[in-house]
This record gives sequence, C-alpha cells and structure tokens, in this order.
Amino acid sequence: MKAIDKKEIAMEVQSILHMNIGDGESSYACNSFLQETAMWKALPVLKHTINCMANNGIIFSQCFKIADLGCSSSINSLLVASIIIDMVHDLCEEMNQKAPQFEVCLNDLFGNDFNTIFKMLPKFYSNLKKKKREHFGPCFVSATPGSFYSRLFPNKSLHLVHSLYAVHWLSQVPEGVKNNTSNIYMSKSSPPNVLEAYQKQFHTDFRNFLRLRSEELVPGGCMVLTFVGRSIADPTSDDCCIIWELLAQSLHNMLKEGLIQEQDFNSFNMPYYNPCEDEVRNVIQDEGSFFLDMLNAFQVNWDPHDTDYTSTKDFDVHSRIHGINTAKALRAVMEPLLTSHFGNSIIDILFDKFKKHVALHLDKKKTRYYNIAISLSRK
Repeated sequence: MKAIDKKEIAMEVQSILHMNIGDGESSYACNSFLQETAMWKALPVLKHTINCMANNGIIFSQCFKIADLGCSSSINSLLVASIIIDMVHDLCEEMNQKAPQFEVCLNDLFGNDFNTIFKMLPKFYSNLKKKKREHFGPCFVSATPGSFYSRLFPNKSLHLVHSLYAVHWLSQVPEGVKNNTSNIYMSKSSPPNVLEAYQKQFHTDFRNFLRLRSEELVPGGCMVLTFVGRSIADPTSDDCCIIWELLAQSLHNMLKEGLIQEQDFNSFNMPYYNPCEDEVRNVIQDEGSFFLDMLNAFQVNWDPHDTDYTSTKDFDVHSRIHGINTAKALRAVMEPLLTSHFGNSIIDILFDKFKKHVALHLDKKKTRYYNIAISLSRK
C-alpha cells in the first residue's frame, strides 16, 4: 500500500474544511451568531491593540492593511473590518492625524463561500461612505484564499492580523490516532498517545502560524486571535470535549441502527484542538517572534441566543430550545466535514439526535465554550 504523504493529508483537510455555503436555513451565514457573540466579548482586546498601534504611530501609514484569517462567509467578516476601520478613524481624528486608506484582505480555505461575502460589499461600502463622508479612507476589500499554515502575503506588508474562531482548526488530523476508536476527538477514554498527538499537532501548527505571520507583518504590527480553548491543563476537560462526545454519541446511535458503517465511525477524528492558556503562552514564547501583550478569557454559551451566564443547569423547556440552537450552530460549521466522510444522507438524522443529547446534558450541567483572546505585537 502506498504511504500517504503529510502534505497529502493536509491538502485533504484544506479541500473539505469550510462552513456551510449559501444563505439557506442551515448555512453559516444564517447560523454564525455564536461567532459574533465571541467577537463582541473579545472587543476589549481588539480596542487595546488598536490603541497601542496608534501610540506607536503604526496606524498613520498611507495605507493600513488588515488581514482577517479564517473569515468564513457571514456578515461577521465585514463587521470586524468595519469595527477596526471605525477605531482607526476615530483615533486619527482624536490625534489630529489624517486617516489612512484601508486594505482589507479576507482569507479562508479554497472551499469557502467568498461569493456570499462579495454580495455584501456594496452595502458595506455604502455604509462606510455614509458614516465617514469626505473624510473616509477609502477602503479596498479583496479575497486571499489559502491555508494560513502557509504564506499568504508579501514580506512586511500587513499592519494588523485578525482571526476569530479559526486557529483552533489544525492543518490536519494528527498522525497516530487510529486507536481513538469510538471517539471523534480527545476524551477521557482516549489512549494517552492520542492526547499527545493532538497536543503535538497544535504546537507544530501554532508555531508555524506565528512564524509565517511574523514574516508578513511590519515590525510592530499586531495580531488579535480569538479561539476556543480550555480552562484547565487536562485536555479532556468538559469545557472543550463534552460537546464532541455528545456528537460522537449521536454517531454511535446511528451505528447501532445500521445507518453508518463501523469503519467510518472509528476512522473519523477532528482536525481541531482546544489549547489551555499555558500552552498558548509557551508556544508564543518558544517561537519568539511576538510579544504577548494581552490575554483575556471568557465564556460563551453553547446556544449563542442564551443570555443566562449564572445558572449551572437548564430547566427542561430551556434545555430543549438550547439543544436546537446549539445543533444549528454546530451543523453550520461541521456539515461539510461530516458529509465528506459519512455522506450527506445522515446529516438531518445526526443533528436531530445531537440536539436531544445536548438538551439532556444541559438539563444536568450547563457547560460553556471557554474562549481565549490574545493580542500579539511583532518584535
């Protein structure tokens, strides 16, 4: 049997990993409120970063170039760009400086639905002109498809890199996890070598990500990264693993019903990793190209429409609603990855089972996503 090259494994992930396209009921464009909620909660980190760049004079260039990595295909990408432009523009007025022109580069993998974003651009440009009038930039938006685990931009060409809910995706499924049967991610039943393989893959990928961005950013340029992590060192902690265990339970139900094959179930593993804060700090320090200026951690409910952050469990009626909304949010992210492995005929049944498992779990213990937002400056 022909050995599979590492580049082939990485290319397979690059070709199938994207959010649900279009603007239908299950699309990412209609189910990205979770990511928007995380964006607003991470806003203090972004504001701190822009203020520091203003104090260092970096925003006062002729053209301020922003890259949004893992932009996906919802209004969030243009919302982030709009917020950054507003911040820079306001600081320029406060400091009696001429506002720069803006270049916004939207990046994601080749299968991303860039067309959905392009259709939003006329309204985006119109809103910017209404707000800024004759004092505005102007702004130029372009797409840069490709993996952020490879070079994307010329040397020293970027001022600010932003990434929301993207860096927790790995370049590939870690090697050596074939014995992680009955699981689709790390869990308490995973063999030790599986946990080590996931940790090693994240460290390799994140270190590579930092090195590549250090070549593309101007000296003193900054990054703001927000990703789903975990609250403690244990890689099988509930706040990062339970939701995937519930999805695995749903797949196992389908296996018992003969709806999927055992080989397919046992061979599916996520190209994904939730780091803890110490891991993030250690990789940044070890790679050496950036100062870690700020790190904030915050929680987001599985159901982004759920505003209750005090309860430790849901009431039955609430848990059912939250199960439905959680399933919609995860389906918009996971459907292409799942259909590439299991086929598209299972999706409706799978997420119907999943929403019920989520509701039962939340009725006993309200678990939340643990998020890490960091500000980095290029040395």
